[in-house]
Amino acid sequence: MADQDFQILTQELVLKLNSSFLLVEASMQGLQAYESDIELNAKQLEPYDALTSRFIRCVEIFIKYFKTHEYFHFANKSDSLRDTLNTMEKNELISNTLIWMRMRDVRNKIVHDYISANKQIFADIMGEFYCELKHSKRQIDKLN
Repeated sequence: MADQDFQILTQELVLKLNSSFLLVEASMQGLQAYESDIELNAKQLEPYDALTSRFIRCVEIFIKYFKTHEYFHFANKSDSLRDTLNTMEKNELISNTLIWMRMRDVRNKIVHDYISANKQIFADIMGEFYCELKHSKRQIDKLN
């Protein structure tokens, strides 16, 4: 693939990444920490469901960006996601590979098991994971 093609692909991914991140931010605004001991009805659970759906898409777009960035800048396609994330950590696009591995694990649990309201998952998404997404977005913005 030519450099120009990679640049176009990267620009498209950055646009998707920005849109996806804005949706996660919108879900976060005004959302209270989920209290599992309080029984919520379907309507009350909607904002949390929206947040998890948006989180899933956001993580996927970031990972696509990381893989494209790695291939374009280092002429390398890692054999595993962990290797890609290690490269991104070395280049400061992420702050911690283990956090991203946990984010991917949570993403997989949500998608494949459809975990219903889970206090810890919401706490992670609204706390550490959101902070990591913000960090990566800032770093990517600096590049673009």
